[in-house]
Amino acid sequence: MTHLETRNLILIGYRGTGKTTVALSLARRLGRRFVDGDVEIERRAGKTIAEIFAQDGEPAFRDMEATLIADILKSATEPIILSTGGGAVIRAATRDLLRAAGHVVWLTATPETILARLRGDATTEARRPDLTSLPPLEEIRTLLAHRHDWYQQTAHSTVATDDQSIDNIAETIVRKCCHKPYNQKKPPTLSGFEGFSE
Repeated sequence: MTHLETRNLILIGYRGTGKTTVALSLARRLGRRFVDGDVEIERRAGKTIAEIFAQDGEPAFRDMEATLIADILKSATEPIILSTGGGAVIRAATRDLLRAAGHVVWLTATPETILARLRGDATTEARRPDLTSLPPLEEIRTLLAHRHDWYQQTAHSTVATDDQSIDNIAETIVRKCCHKPYNQKKPPTLSGFEGFSE
């Protein structure tokens, strides 16, 4: 039995680095349940993340996020694929929990790649709040720099997603985790997935 087969596989990284799409690909190949943290928060709250930020504020959202991640990881009875929100690493307690609960992979991309992906996602404006008053590219650069050390402290592996297909990224992750190619297995059970690509 490999290291990957006995542990949760958790994806972290800034919005637009491909966490949700890659997690879905991994779930299909590994035959695991996939949980999208952001979609689960929206399901529990009954509103979008942008609405939570606007109506309740970022601290309330981070409280929901921390509670949700803890609930998901503590209740899992078998290894899962978890895609987290871009700011999930902000709180030290959540960073510690993520790192202890599975193999954490940090997906990266350049600010320019992230901006292009966000502009190409029809759900961005409705579901994702602006996090600063800065222009979009400057916001991405600023927050990436601010969060860099938190991502680095949390991750066991790092995978760049620029100019890579989803399948190539997924294969790279599995090779990094268990040092052998994967085989496609049974279809995954999806939880909190509605096609939202992060």
